[in-house]
Amino acid sequence: MQRLAIEKLKKWKREWFRKPLIIRGARQVGKTWILKEFGEKDFRETHYLNFEEDSKLEKIFEENLNPERIIHELRYYLDKQIDINEDLLILDEIQRCPKALTSLKYFYEKMPELAICAAGSLLGVFLNWDSFPVGKVTFLDLYPMTFEEFLLGTEREDYVDLLNNHDWAESLPAMAHDKLWEFWKHYLITGGLPEVLEQYRQKKDNLYETFQKTTIIQKDLIETYIADIAKHSGKTNAMHIERLWRNVPAQLARSLDASSSKFVFKDAVPGYRGYDRLAAPIDWLEKADLLLKTYLMDTVAPPIGAYIIENRFKLYHFDVGLLNTMNELSPKLILDYNFGSYKGYIAENFIAQEIRALGNKKLYCWEGRTSEIEFLLEVDGFPVPIEVKSGKITKSKSLKVFEERYSPRQSIIFSGKNVNISGEREYYPIYAAGWVLKKLIENRKISTNYPSNL
Repeated sequence: MQRLAIEKLKKWKREWFRKPLIIRGARQVGKTWILKEFGEKDFRETHYLNFEEDSKLEKIFEENLNPERIIHELRYYLDKQIDINEDLLILDEIQRCPKALTSLKYFYEKMPELAICAAGSLLGVFLNWDSFPVGKVTFLDLYPMTFEEFLLGTEREDYVDLLNNHDWAESLPAMAHDKLWEFWKHYLITGGLPEVLEQYRQKKDNLYETFQKTTIIQKDLIETYIADIAKHSGKTNAMHIERLWRNVPAQLARSLDASSSKFVFKDAVPGYRGYDRLAAPIDWLEKADLLLKTYLMDTVAPPIGAYIIENRFKLYHFDVGLLNTMNELSPKLILDYNFGSYKGYIAENFIAQEIRALGNKKLYCWEGRTSEIEFLLEVDGFPVPIEVKSGKITKSKSLKVFEERYSPRQSIIFSGKNVNISGEREYYPIYAAGWVLKKLIENRKISTNYPSNL
């Protein structure tokens, strides 16, 4: 694997007075792997502790939270020296030991020279303890691997170089475009979970066999997530949360207009109706990073977040590969690009993941009376409408309505077509979303003056 977040970890290491770092993310996205890889390449030695594997570790933090005493005892526990100036200490599954989480405050205050990282599944669910070290830690969010990381991890670095260095005012080479389109369909099947991608990487020359095996792995992972829900949310809550999690792919697949629609509360969980009854299960799944919420709004004005309506949103899955497996969508159907009514929501789910991976914690979309823009990206407070087309038909009545109403300085359409810039509208291949949107954010292409009708 190659994870772009490694560069963020290296930057954290170079900080003069760094805080302990906590990696957040769903189970199986590669939190442990990336920390061990970081430790192996950038530190003299790495000391790895897992609170889930050994409950005796908790006793070390029970007496008091003095960093010197804790390190002294850990040296005996590990049976080796810990150099607080040169080594990395990893505390994995830290949610199992609240006192270890609290201790990070004292490591920051009394032993800042020690590089200490923590990780844990469902940390978003557990990070509401009174003893949490607010202001004494820094966070890094890790998501499923992006399409760029998919290419890097499957020995296709030349295509990444092409996209990294491309002039986005020009079309991509036709042969490269066709190849990237095929690779993108492979990614829709595998998704971005490292275990699945490793299977694909090993046998990508035999697609029939590899997609059979990746589907088996994905089904096992789905059961793992369901077991996590049951383990950490209580018997009654677990039943409702699991049903809701399964209902999201089903609702997306029922979208009659080939694109996703507002989440419908009725019958999502039998006997539960209305947002008030389902708010807690939705919140749990969102904090566990198993769902992506996109807020629907009917008014666009700065700041965008001020106009969200709490009970009107879309829900996407956190991994497009698992999404397709949960809906029993055949890999052959995706390879043949004969998605039927499935194609719109799959493409949208992919874009939602790419936007989230860029660091956008909240996702937005716009809905008029008969129009809808799939995503609004806020860049320095300014809205950029993003239309998603799963095929090569790029006509958009909704975007025209939005442009006439709000006069954005820039509109983006992702589709199956190659690059084409036409005035204020910019057309890009859907697989290039990560590169295009990252460049947009970095270059701050939007004017600092709002149109008069915003």
